[in-house]
Amino acid sequence: MDLNFSPEEVAFRDEVRAFLVAHLPEDIRDRVRRGDDRNVSDDLRRWQRILHAHGWAAAMWPVEHGGTGWDKTRQYLFEIECAAADAPIQLPFGLKMVAPVIMRYGSQAQKERFLPRILDGSDWWCQGYSEPGSGSDLASLKTRAERDGDHYVVNGQKAWNTLGQHADWIFCLVRTDPAAKPQRGISFLLVDMKTPGIRLQPTKLLDGGFEVNEVFFDNVRVPVENLVGEENAGWTYAKFLLGHERTNIAGVGASRRELARLRRMARECRREGAPLIDDPLFATRIAQVELELKALEVTNLRVIFAEARQQAPGPEASMLKIRGTEILQRISELQVEALGARALAYEEDVGGDGEDVPRAAAQYMNLRKLSIYGGSNEIQRNIIAQTILKL
Repeated sequence: MDLNFSPEEVAFRDEVRAFLVAHLPEDIRDRVRRGDDRNVSDDLRRWQRILHAHGWAAAMWPVEHGGTGWDKTRQYLFEIECAAADAPIQLPFGLKMVAPVIMRYGSQAQKERFLPRILDGSDWWCQGYSEPGSGSDLASLKTRAERDGDHYVVNGQKAWNTLGQHADWIFCLVRTDPAAKPQRGISFLLVDMKTPGIRLQPTKLLDGGFEVNEVFFDNVRVPVENLVGEENAGWTYAKFLLGHERTNIAGVGASRRELARLRRMARECRREGAPLIDDPLFATRIAQVELELKALEVTNLRVIFAEARQQAPGPEASMLKIRGTEILQRISELQVEALGARALAYEEDVGGDGEDVPRAAAQYMNLRKLSIYGGSNEIQRNIIAQTILKL
């Protein structure tokens, strides 16, 4: 397999780099570089509008829905270059999760109503999958949706809802037939977050932030027209969505950016008067994680080439999820080790000495969740064992 990019792909990569230099606002770039997420809602919406104005709002969407029509390789290059330039992520819940489901299974009215507003950043989406006791075993979910005329009445609770405090809409898995087998009684609903009866309760994380929430539904009335596809067929749509989520969860671009940051830290931090990068043991550990990241890149490209041949992601998506999350966690561990006690400091605490100081320890704690969401790594290993090893 030839993993070298063609001249046309190299030219595209250079075009993306030039665009980022010209159009990525410096204040947003600085906040991303510092790990400052206090303005996350405004920054993500603003960046999405900039990309939309340039015609680059949805790298992964087909042209007929307003996307770029780029092939998988160009999508990959775009995300790699955005991460390297300290651009903010594009919120995946709308672009990469619910939008593909709507495109594949939604009605024409749903496509016309929701897709343009995802594209231009008007609507912020969040995910309503996990529940207390129903995370990796998602089919055991208990949130109910009972038909009442032209509405569903939803009651229940969702957990680990990411950034729902900023969201306009939530896509939810709900149980519409409690008598059916678990996977066969689930439906996929689109719910306006302003609907009466919805209550968010923030969950304070170890890093002190409020990134996730519990969402409570108390007799929430959802129009039947917001049902995606067929009633009780939601499990099919959920699996389709999770396949996309796990493919994108490798995070090669983010890991490359953080590895470069780690190298800067190792050059700037000193142990016994010498730069930490001169310590053979620490340098070896950096080299090891760099080799693991290169292997992940190769696997990611293999999946991209397979998808280009219309092959749906299989167990390779689980491999990407496991290795991608473990590598990023490992890099964050080495960053904290390099900084030592300074990892606990914020920029103002150390007089602005070094852009890499802020939030290193907080990021380390926040990244512990990577191996859980999107299907825990233990579950992904089960998938690999069943599909490849035939255990």
